[in-house]
Amino acid sequence: QVRLVEFGGGSVQDGGSLTLSCAASGTTFSPNHMSWYRQTPGKERELVASRTIGGDVTYKESVKGRFSVSGDISKSSISLQMNNLKPSDTAVYFCYADGFGRQMTDWVPMNLWGPGTQVTVSS
Repeated sequence: QVRLVEFGGGSVQDGGSLTLSCAASGTTFSPNHMSWYRQTPGKERELVASRTIGGDVTYKESVKGRFSVSGDISKSSISLQMNNLKPSDTAVYFCYADGFGRQMTDWVPMNLWGPGTQVTVSS
């Protein structure tokens, strides 16, 4: 069974940096794009950054210039470099991927979420 595994959450001071990484376990998954979302209690999950297999990237407006997404989507791998972190960036960050996964002998559309990793920025 394919699943996403996240690494790199933690606690930093205002202005600090963290890097999040995400990879899919197994070889039966072929993503088209991978993204990072974040969520705080009582709020909806929001898109932070996304990268396509072709290399196109998008960012939430409030993280532009501070966050950078990279990775080899064809290898089901994505990272998020977060610089100049602010307390407002505190959230649980989730990795997301959509593409095709193998079931028996067929490749079927498949969307995956990671379990989430906590990022806490203190002032």
